[in-house]
Amino acid sequence: MRRQVDAEDHQLRVLYELCSLIIHTLKFPPLPYPFPTSYPCSSSRASSSLSHSRRHHWWTTLATSQDSPAAFASLFLGMSLSLMLLGAVTFLVGLLLLPWVTLLVLVFYVAALVSNLSVLGRFILGSITLQRDLPHEANIYR
Repeated sequence: MRRQVDAEDHQLRVLYELCSLIIHTLKFPPLPYPFPTSYPCSSSRASSSLSHSRRHHWWTTLATSQDSPAAFASLFLGMSLSLMLLGAVTFLVGLLLLPWVTLLVLVFYVAALVSNLSVLGRFILGSITLQRDLPHEANIYR
C-alpha cells in the first residue's frame, strides 16, 4: 500500500513538473483572481498565518523569469530529438520482429498445407478401399 502511494506521489510530481514546464514555456500571465495556497483538507494554520507578501504562487515565479529564444529553440529541439529517437527505436523493434512474424506465418501455412494434404490423402485412400470392398459389376453381366 505504501509503494502505491509513493508511486502516485511520484506521478503527481512528474505531472506538476510537466505542467510547470509548459506554463513556463508558453509564458502565461498571472491569473487575475487569487488561488488559496493551502488546500481545504489541510489542518495546518501555519500556512494561512503567513503574510500575503511572503506567499509566492508558482505561476508568478515562472512568469517573471526570462528565457532567450535559443533556450526556447533548444527545448523544442530536445523534444523533437526525443520523438525521433523513440520512432527509431520503434522501427528497430519492428525490424527485429519482422523475420519472427514471417516465420510464424510460414509455419501456419505449412501446418495448413499438411492438414489439407492429410484430408486429401484420406479421401483418396478411402475411395480406393471403397472400390475394393464393392463386388465387380463385370462378373454380374457375363
